[in-house]
Amino acid sequence: MATSGIQSDEHRYDAVRGRDPRFDGVFFIAVLTTGIYCRPSCPATTPKRENVRFYPSAAAAQAAGFRACRRCRPDAVPGSAEWNLRADIIGRAMRLINDGVIDREGVAGLAARLGYSERQVQRHLVAELGAGPLALARAQRAHTARVLLQTTKLPATDVAFAAGFASVRQFNDTIREIYASTPTELRTSARKIERGNGGGSGISLRLAYREPYDREHIFDFIGLRAIPGVEEMTGDRGDRVYRRTLRFEHGPGIAEVRERPSGGAWLDCRLDLADLRGFTTAIGRMRRLFDLDADPLAVAEYFAPHPVLGPLSVKTPGLRSPGAADADEMAIRAVLGQQISVAAARRLAGVLVAARGEPLPEPSGGLTHVFPSSAALADADFAELGMPESRKQTLRTISGALADGSVRLDPGADRDQAQRELLALRGIGPWTAGYLRMRALSDPDVVLSGDVVIKSAMKKAGLGSADVESWHPWASYAIHYFWSNS
Repeated sequence: MATSGIQSDEHRYDAVRGRDPRFDGVFFIAVLTTGIYCRPSCPATTPKRENVRFYPSAAAAQAAGFRACRRCRPDAVPGSAEWNLRADIIGRAMRLINDGVIDREGVAGLAARLGYSERQVQRHLVAELGAGPLALARAQRAHTARVLLQTTKLPATDVAFAAGFASVRQFNDTIREIYASTPTELRTSARKIERGNGGGSGISLRLAYREPYDREHIFDFIGLRAIPGVEEMTGDRGDRVYRRTLRFEHGPGIAEVRERPSGGAWLDCRLDLADLRGFTTAIGRMRRLFDLDADPLAVAEYFAPHPVLGPLSVKTPGLRSPGAADADEMAIRAVLGQQISVAAARRLAGVLVAARGEPLPEPSGGLTHVFPSSAALADADFAELGMPESRKQTLRTISGALADGSVRLDPGADRDQAQRELLALRGIGPWTAGYLRMRALSDPDVVLSGDVVIKSAMKKAGLGSADVESWHPWASYAIHYFWSNS
C-alpha cells in the first residue's frame, strides 16, 4: 500500500497495526485513553480502534489537546511527500512554513507570497490539515526547541528565540503543553535518550527519511557538482562527509551531512550557524537538497509495471531527486553549466566564487566563501569567467530577475509561473528552466526530454516521446533512474 493510496481511517488503522514507517508524517494517530499522539510506526502496544483518532498534521493533534509521545517522537518524522507533489495553495503553503517563513515574515508574509488573503490561507489550511498557519508554525517551533534543548548547552532563553518564539513565556507554555515537560526536564531527559553533540562545534541532529534511501547515488550526484570554496566532499565512498556554506539574513552557516549510516532511518547532520535564527531554514534547505521527504516505495510501486523503469527502480532502490540548498545559487549554476560538461561547470563556478563570493570570517577546511548573492551579480562584468558575452549577459539577466523579485524560486513559488518567468528571460531555454524546476523548486514531476543523456537512453531502450506521459507524476525520478544507469 503506497502512502499516496491511503483512503480511509480503516486503511490508516491497518498501517498503525503494521507499524508501517512509510506513513510517518503522512498522518498522526492520537489515543483517547492516554492523551498522547504518535507516528503510525510507534512501537507501543497498538490501541483499540475505538480509542483512536487520526489527524493530518501534528499541529492538528496538538490543537485537539494531545501531547507528543516521548517514545516515538512524532514531531521528528519526515514531512509528507505530498507537499512536494502538490502545486496548489496547500502544498505551496506547507513548503513555505517548513522553510520558516512565518517566523521571518509572519502570516501576512506567507499570504503575500501565496497571493491570497490571510483569511483564505487560514481557511484552506484548517479545512485540509486541521490547523491554521500559526498552529503549524508553532508545532515546528516546538520541535526546533526540543532539538536545541537536547543537543546544545544554549541557555533556555536563547533556545526560545532561536526556535522562533516571541517570548520566553510562550516558549515555556508551548513546551509544557506539547511535551508534558518543562524545558529543564526535556534537557535532563536527553542524557538518557540522545547521543549528544559529540566532538566539534555546531549542533548535531538527525534528518529523518523514509526507507529505502540510496545514499551512494545522492552523495555521488552532489559530490560530482561540489563547488570549490562553497562545498566539499571528504572521506572515502561509503563514509563521505558533505559540507557546504549557507547564506542567511543574520550571518553565514555551515552544514555537514554524513553518508555513513548510524543505525536508523536518518542522515547525521551538523549545523554551525553564525546566528541560530537560521536553524529552521537550514534544516529545510538540507532536507530539500537530499530529498528527504520523498516516498520511494510509492515511486517504485508506480513504475513497477513499466518495462524499462520497473527494472531500473528495482536495481536502484531508494533513489532520490536532489533539490537545492539555495535556489538562487542553483539558478546561477544552471546558466554556468549550459552546453558544457559537469566538470567544466564546476570549475567555472569555483572561479566565480573565488572572485565574487563572500569570504567566511574564518575558513573551515576547504570552505572559504558563501556563494555570491544574485544582487551582487546583477551588474557584474564576469571578466574572470572567460565565456562569451552572450552567456555573461544571461548571468546578469537572471541575477537581476532574482534580485528584483521578477523571478521567484522560493519554496512556495508557483512552479508553472516560475517556469514561464524563466523562459521569458533571454538566454534561458526549456532545459535550463526544467532543470531549475526540478532542483531549485524540488518538483518531483519534471520531464527533461531535451537532455542529451535522456534522449540517448530512451532511444537505446526503444522509447519514444509518447512514453514520457507514463512517467507522471514522478517524472523527475524517471530522469534520475536513467541518469544513474547511463
